[in-house]
Amino acid sequence: MANVNIKFNGKEFLLSCDDGQEDHLEELSIHLNKKFESLKSDLGNIGENKLLLITSIKIMDEYFETKKKIDEKKNELEGIKEKFLEIKKLVYAYKDDKEKEIKSLLSNHQDLKSEIDKTKSDYEKILDNATSEIDKFIEKVNQENSVQ
Repeated sequence: MANVNIKFNGKEFLLSCDDGQEDHLEELSIHLNKKFESLKSDLGNIGENKLLLITSIKIMDEYFETKKKIDEKKNELEGIKEKFLEIKKLVYAYKDDKEKEIKSLLSNHQDLKSEIDKTKSDYEKILDNATSEIDKFIEKVNQENSVQ
């Protein structure tokens, strides 16, 4: 344990604290002394005990107001967290839907490509057959003309 000399209301006090907490204890005592001196200046000399009580109440009021604000912020952050998680779920659901849609489109694209290739092949066969039939017809006509 460490010992720290603190000056409060013009008097010296020796206080103990955990090792390494000396600066923090001095900072707290300075804040307390400023609050006490401010109230003493505002209210006059109403007695040390009453001033200490009012100082304590003021500090507790600040503490509870700060705690209340912290709790409100925690609730606000919790709400933001819930909204974020909801948005995250929506994003993943949207991503999954789009991936399914892309797979479906790729499948449809492949089916259409296969159908086009088959149609092209069928069309080429039809053209080959038609060309062959036209060639046979022309040959037949030429034979008939040469016979006459």
